[in-house]
Amino acid sequence: MLTKESEKAWKEWLKTSQYKPIANIENHDTIGIVALDAKQNLSGACTTSGMAYKMHGRVGDSPIIGAALFVDNEIGAATSTGVGEEVIRIVGSHLVVELMRQGNSPQQACELAVARIVKNQPQKSKEIQVGFLALNKNGEYGAFALQKGFTYAVYSNEVPNKIFEAKSYYH
Repeated sequence: MLTKESEKAWKEWLKTSQYKPIANIENHDTIGIVALDAKQNLSGACTTSGMAYKMHGRVGDSPIIGAALFVDNEIGAATSTGVGEEVIRIVGSHLVVELMRQGNSPQQACELAVARIVKNQPQKSKEIQVGFLALNKNGEYGAFALQKGFTYAVYSNEVPNKIFEAKSYYH
């Protein structure tokens, strides 16, 4: 909200224009949903509350096809959350679905996508949060994140509305 206090904080931030989010503390993340219906059709959606004090011209990962969300009704669906620039660099959700196409489980695909972020940005990956959630045509799901603290919910006939904490690369 544009209040006098928030405008003052923004103007103070403009002096350095540095964005260094604290993983799992600054909750601005994308919210993603992947689903499989009774006819075996996959779907997905994502939204973002965005980063506070964005750099001028920044485009997050949510509106970019294949970054924060990708659905291929033949294989599976994936979504992500966290620092969008790192997800965009690997076209993260598309990568997860393609890894499932290659025979990886949703869990393995999420782990491999996170490992790619670490490989590409080894120092930065220790300070940020990115998490992936995936679902395949068989109803198998998986999730994995850079840091502890990435939670996701599952609702199915077998798992009625349960929240899980995803495993993470950095323990």
